[in-house]
Order: sequence, then structure tokens, then C-alpha cells
Amino acid sequence: MNKQTFEQLYRRYFPPLCAYARRIVPPEDAEEIVGDVMMWVWEHPELDGQITSSLNSYLFSAVYHRAISRYRQTHAQAKADTRFYIETQLLDDVDSCQISDLYRHVEAAVSSLPETYREAFCLNRFDGKSYKEIAGQLGVSPKTVDYRIQQALKLLREALKEFLPLVAFLLCV
Repeated sequence: MNKQTFEQLYRRYFPPLCAYARRIVPPEDAEEIVGDVMMWVWEHPELDGQITSSLNSYLFSAVYHRAISRYRQTHAQAKADTRFYIETQLLDDVDSCQISDLYRHVEAAVSSLPETYREAFCLNRFDGKSYKEIAGQLGVSPKTVDYRIQQALKLLREALKEFLPLVAFLLCV
């Protein structure tokens, strides 16, 4: 595609493509998207022989897909920003003394577990070992490791039940 042909294409399609994209995204995003599509067409002159539908359909389709992608990206980011803001506001309400108190209680609860439960639990949760690795290290079956960890979790839930709302909150943040 030569420069003159591209300029004609640009003048003809840029305004309607921008108007189309503005139905999906804000005007500044629409112009950027259309500019990107046009630049892509300019940089890929081999497209002339590959477009099976009309050039008009191809351009509108390309703009549509990029606009939808931008819309999703923008809304996902806005959602994440809102969630982050809400969670940081909630985190401000959690006193550092409460967190210190929680850690002391967790340490005490883990220390109070039966030795076999504590060992399997700590290897899994703190050292990141799989049930199979723990089983090999302790000389027991993976089913036994599973049982010990499940029992440890049951005992920890009971010992830390007064802290569960705080734990749940901290895990979600």
C-alpha cells in the first residue's frame, strides 16, 4: 500500500471508526484504538491479499475487538482499584495489637498440637512440602499425612475460633 492510498483510507475510515469505537470506550481511547488499527494496516501491507471480507468489515471488526478488550481491561482495573481501596480502608480498622495477638495465639495453638500433627502441618504449610514429600520424609503414607494435617486444622480451628473473623479478613486482603 502506498502512502497516498493509505492517506485516502485514513481520511475515509478514521472518523466513522472513531464514532463506532466511542460507543464502547471513551473518546480518547477510541482515537487511540483506531490509530493503532490504522497503523497496523500501514505496517502490514500484505493484508491486501489476505482480507477475505471487505476492507470496511475488516476495519470495523478490528476496532470492535480492540475496543471490547480495552473496555474489559479498564473495567477490571477499576474493579481491582475499588477493591484495593475498600480493603485498605478496612485494614486501617484492624489494630496492629490485634494482629500481634493473633500471631501469639497461632504460635501457641500450633505448639499445642500433638507432635505428629504439628510436624506434618508445619512441613506442609510453612515449608511448602507436598503430602508425598512429607510422607517420604516421615516414613508414612500420604494418606496418613493427609489425616494428620486435617486433624491439625480441626484443632487449630477450635483453638482459634475467636479469631476466625480476623483471620478470614486477613486472608482475603
